[in-house]
Amino acid sequence: MKAAVLRQVGTPLQIEDVQINKPGPHEVLIRTKAAGLCHSDLHFIEGSYPHPLPAVLGHESAGVVEAVGSEVRTVKVGDHVITCLSAYCGHCESCLTGHLSLCVSPDTKRDAKDEPRLMQNGAGLPQFLNLSSFAEQMLIHEHACVAIRKDMPLDRAALIGCSVMTGVGAAIHTSCVRPGETVAVIGCGGVGLAAINGAAIAGAGRIIAIDMVASKGNLAHQFGATDFIDASQTDAVKEVIEMTKGGVHHSFEAIGLAKTAEQAFGMLRRGGTANVIGMIPIGQMISLPGFALLGEKRIQGSMMGSNRFPVDMPRLVDMYMNGKLKLDEMISQRIRLDQVNEGFAEMKKGELARSVIVFD
Repeated sequence: MKAAVLRQVGTPLQIEDVQINKPGPHEVLIRTKAAGLCHSDLHFIEGSYPHPLPAVLGHESAGVVEAVGSEVRTVKVGDHVITCLSAYCGHCESCLTGHLSLCVSPDTKRDAKDEPRLMQNGAGLPQFLNLSSFAEQMLIHEHACVAIRKDMPLDRAALIGCSVMTGVGAAIHTSCVRPGETVAVIGCGGVGLAAINGAAIAGAGRIIAIDMVASKGNLAHQFGATDFIDASQTDAVKEVIEMTKGGVHHSFEAIGLAKTAEQAFGMLRRGGTANVIGMIPIGQMISLPGFALLGEKRIQGSMMGSNRFPVDMPRLVDMYMNGKLKLDEMISQRIRLDQVNEGFAEMKKGELARSVIVFD
């Protein structure tokens, strides 16, 4: 099969032939139909986060089940599925207490003594974030995907696999936005727009979108923002505090920078919660004013929107089909697998919401 392989940090992905194994007892072989380009992929391409190389990247995807292992009970051949990087084992402490997105059990991976899921020229390739979806096929654990209704367009379904689940889940699950509360979202890429949409669905009274690119304002309003701040022209923290007369109940950092994480905390009202969704590069530290903690302000991380994806993702599909979840507006362009590097080049410009690879 054809796949986009990262061989060295800082270099373009190479379209190469990769061999894929047969499903083990709890594994599923999927024909990839669509895969979104996520900023998390770019972090690994640029070396902000380490990963064994060479590797097939990609982790935001949807497809059709082609084969299943002998013990698979959750999906069947022909099912349309969304994948999720936060594969869960189902029996560890995190899973049993309802925190599926925090599962790190090795049970969802192949044992070191087994043949790897992906191979090239006789050597194994490490699987990227349990998925490696920049490829014509994926071989994954059954607990890394969920079946969805077949009338759902798969290019839009793919977005639910990461950016949408992460953003909407951060608003609804991680921070528990309540009707009438105030929200600020820093960064209007795919995850930030999904957080705006999630806050709107939760009934937030005022949603302030913040970005350095002024043209993102119209897009943010489409997703539910009531206000937009061009952070290239003003101090966003001061603006938010003035607009809300004291700060917001919830803030969401959707870029992955120490500076913007600090800003997210700085724009809180007393008792507010800052949620860091973006992937801050390894080694970067954030600095917070200690006295502010006396006002019961909180800062926390959010892993994949604190999801329970086997339940959440089909519900998000229904929300899209019912007109509540914005996905059409998020796709800026559809590209081929061999255009993946051009897609990441556009991402770096910061002007697009999402590029999606569509497979034949």
